[in-house]
Amino acid sequence: MWQQVPADERIEVEVDGHKVVAYSYGTGEEVVFLLNGGPGLPCDYLRDAHSFLKDHGYRVVTFDQLGCGASDKPDDSTLWEIGRYVRETETVRRALGLGKVHLLGHSWGGWLAIEYALTHPEALKTLILEDTAADLPHLMSEMHRLRASLGAETVEMLLAHEADGTYDHPEYQAAITILNYRHVCRLQHWPAPLMASLNDWNMAPYMAMQGPNEFLYIGNLKDWNRVPDLNRITCPVLITVGRHDEITPACALRMKQGLKQAELIVFPNSSHMPFYEEPAAYDAALTGFLARHALAMSPILPLVASKVTFAGDSGGTPMVTGVTS
Repeated sequence: MWQQVPADERIEVEVDGHKVVAYSYGTGEEVVFLLNGGPGLPCDYLRDAHSFLKDHGYRVVTFDQLGCGASDKPDDSTLWEIGRYVRETETVRRALGLGKVHLLGHSWGGWLAIEYALTHPEALKTLILEDTAADLPHLMSEMHRLRASLGAETVEMLLAHEADGTYDHPEYQAAITILNYRHVCRLQHWPAPLMASLNDWNMAPYMAMQGPNEFLYIGNLKDWNRVPDLNRITCPVLITVGRHDEITPACALRMKQGLKQAELIVFPNSSHMPFYEEPAAYDAALTGFLARHALAMSPILPLVASKVTFAGDSGGTPMVTGVTS
């Protein structure tokens, strides 16, 4: 369950001459390292939804990525590319002496986590991919399917404004708002930490890398696809997704099918924020996965089932969809 509590430590890290601010909760030897969505979004919403893990014996660490929150906000468009964010993440991990971590990436943070895992596999104990994708052209095809649910006339209106670049037009924004409440967060009242992040969003990185909103990808990541490389990730992976997620279950399944050791959990009453929409089921799924993998891996790996589970299933054995060793 989310909580707004002050960090035990607030640490400033120099990254290529810029200040990046990190936050640490707890003192456990097992570190959960959070990468939030955006880009350009402060980490409040993900930090406050996961600080509870310190009560389970974990150290939780996150940071405001360069360009947002308490970190520096340089006016330099060349900084907004995924390779630089990978280097920033590694700089923070090394500066804080975190060692091998359980890396958790949400949304854009999941794309960053995948890129980081492929670049620094030695730094990971596990990888947790939440409400994210590894193939953005496929994701955009899913976005078009979600947009189509608004009806042909509304889709025509969206396309006309996108052709004109009039993303701030009231009728365009009204349609995006409907999609947000269907597929980003289905709660009637959005949680305070989420609103804190949204109200301090730096749109420059977001527009450069993604686009003007959650349902249009035209930035420099629009062709990003790491599905062919997922088999290089050998650590245990947990994938979570909401049944109504903007980054759909089809995107989650595409990742699972490319990974060697992956579990996929679908939250039936959630969209893009299961940690707020179904906190009890989400917390149980996350802590269960971490508990199974918190200790050092044995040199001889046991047989591992790659499975899909629906949160809230009662009893029985989860459906096994593949076996890897």
